[in-house]
Amino acid sequence: MAYYPLCLEMAGRRCLVVGGGPVAERKVAGLLEAGARLTVVSPAVTARLADWARAERIRLIGREYAASDLVGHSVVFVATDDGRVNADVARDARAAGVLVNAADDPAHCDFILPAVLRRGELTVAVSTGGASPALARTVRDELDAYLDREDYAALARVAADARRTLRDRGMRAPWERWREALGGEVRELVRADSLDAARERLLDGLRG
Repeated sequence: MAYYPLCLEMAGRRCLVVGGGPVAERKVAGLLEAGARLTVVSPAVTARLADWARAERIRLIGREYAASDLVGHSVVFVATDDGRVNADVARDARAAGVLVNAADDPAHCDFILPAVLRRGELTVAVSTGGASPALARTVRDELDAYLDREDYAALARVAADARRTLRDRGMRAPWERWREALGGEVRELVRADSLDAARERLLDGLRG
């Protein structure tokens, strides 16, 4: 496998989820959080998936998968424990030019999902290229403990505001200057919840 990491814009993207169990539910939860438009195909679903369907947060098709379900979708997630279904969906999706991910079945994946940690706009993704999802989750949990030491969500907001200000002024800063400017004093101000002061200190550092 030769996976290339990327972040895909999911807001408004039409995605198909095949399966209705706990694994499908977890995938649907993450995709809803990202703003995807979801269709779920399964003859039986969890109570939470049924609730989302009643609330019209997802479209639910209560039957077995059919190749025609792929029409209009750009990404499909397979969350069943049936290898035959995985193979059928992967074959149909690739023929239709639709990206496919099958849970715990790398042979039927065009892409895999990393273990993800979020702090506001900061997203950290850990992957082993499908070799050991358990190790990826372990490393993610270790990073989770580390990133709790500082308010990285607030720091990400401060950095985003500073970047917008630089763009508005027609200025740019090399990443080396960003690395230095995002150092101790800015982080101390963020920890003290002095975000305006942190933003100004960061801009001072970026101007050199």
